[in-house]
Amino acid sequence: MKKLSIVLVVLLVLFGGLSACTKKDEEKTFTIEELAQFDGTGGKAAYAAIDGVVYDVSDVASWADGQHFGLTAGHDWSVEIEEMSPHGKDVLKDLPVVGKLK
Repeated sequence: MKKLSIVLVVLLVLFGGLSACTKKDEEKTFTIEELAQFDGTGGKAAYAAIDGVVYDVSDVASWADGQHFGLTAGHDWSVEIEEMSPHGKDVLKDLPVVGKLK
């Protein structure tokens, strides 16, 4: 009985680890051209890339219609968030990650 319990625990850990790897492998990789399609206009999702990570900003009120203080969704704003943003990267922790930038 004890051996069976140990085997079950090991299998659960292994399969749990494999499913985590699968989710990571399924993460979308965007080119700049693909990212540009997600500009928040016409009902499209609004995505913004920062430091190679693509975030969904669709539900962020300050990104309404894909615009945020002169910036347009669908672009890499790594430099701008570093140099111009009063909030910096702190806000990113609350945003859904949808992929990586190629």
